[in-house]
Amino acid sequence: MQVLTHVDEVRALLDGARARSASVGVVPTMGSLHRGHASLVERAAAECDVVVVTVFVNPLQFGAGEDLEAYPRDLQGDVDLAAACGAGVVFAPDESEMYPAGREGVLTSVSVRLLTERFEGASRPTHFAGVCTVVAKLFNILGPARAYFGEKDFQQLAVVTQMVRDLSMPVEVIGCPTVREPDGLALSSRNVYLSPSHRSQATVISAALRDATTAYCAGTRSASDLEQVMVDRIASAPDGVLDYVAVVGARTLERVVTADDDSRLLVAVAFGSTRLLDNASVLGVTGAIRV
Repeated sequence: MQVLTHVDEVRALLDGARARSASVGVVPTMGSLHRGHASLVERAAAECDVVVVTVFVNPLQFGAGEDLEAYPRDLQGDVDLAAACGAGVVFAPDESEMYPAGREGVLTSVSVRLLTERFEGASRPTHFAGVCTVVAKLFNILGPARAYFGEKDFQQLAVVTQMVRDLSMPVEVIGCPTVREPDGLALSSRNVYLSPSHRSQATVISAALRDATTAYCAGTRSASDLEQVMVDRIASAPDGVLDYVAVVGARTLERVVTADDDSRLLVAVAFGSTRLLDNASVLGVTGAIRV
C-alpha cells in the first residue's frame, strides 16, 4: 500500500502503471470508509490491475449550515480497509494540495444542467457543482481509468456519468449495488450520527422502497400511487421528516407519470439533523445484505 498526498506523485505512479499496460481502477471517496466503500474497492480490485482510493473531504460540496469540520475522518482506518480490500494506492491530498489558492480561489466550476436541479440539487443548491468540480479534477489528475461509484447516491452517479459523457473524459463510470445492513438500512457515513431510536426508525426507508417494488411487481404502474405507498410507510416513523419520494427515469431523473421497468424509486428522509438517501429499481431492492 502506498499513501500519496501530492498530485505529481500519484499522476507519475499511474502514468507508469499504464505505460506497463496495467489497467487502473479508481474509487473516489471522502473517507470514513465502511463496507459499502469496501464493496467498491473489491469490485475494482477484481477488474483492474492497480486500484487507487481517493480520500478527500471536499469543502466545495458543503453548503451553508453543513458542518464541514464535523465530517468524520479516520485516514489510518481508511488505509487499512482499502488495503484489506485490494487497493494498492490511497491518494489523500490535503486541501492546499487540491486547491492551492484556497477554496475561495477556485474560479472554475463544473456543472451539469437539469440533472442537478431537482431532488438533492433542490435541497442542497451548491452541492453538485462542488461534486462535479472535484471529481473532474480527480479524473484529470488520475488519468484514464474505470471509476466505481455506489448506486446508493443514485443522482450523483447519474450526474457524474453525464459529466464524463459530455466532456469525453477517458473514464468508464461503473455503478455498483447498494450495500445494506441485515435490517435493510443502506450503509452510509451519515449513519453514525443517528441516535439509537432514529437508527431503529430509519429502517422504514428501505421498507418503503420494498413496499413500492412489491406494488409495482403486483401490477401498479401509476407513479403517484407508488409514491403514496412510500409516503404511507415513511409516515409510520414518528421522527422521520420526509424530504421527497419520486418515481423517475433512471437516466434522465425526470418524474414519470407511468412507471416501467426502467424507472427508479428515490427517497430522502431526515431523522433529526441526519438526512438519509436511498433508492431502488422498481423491479426490486437490490444490493448485498452484509455487515
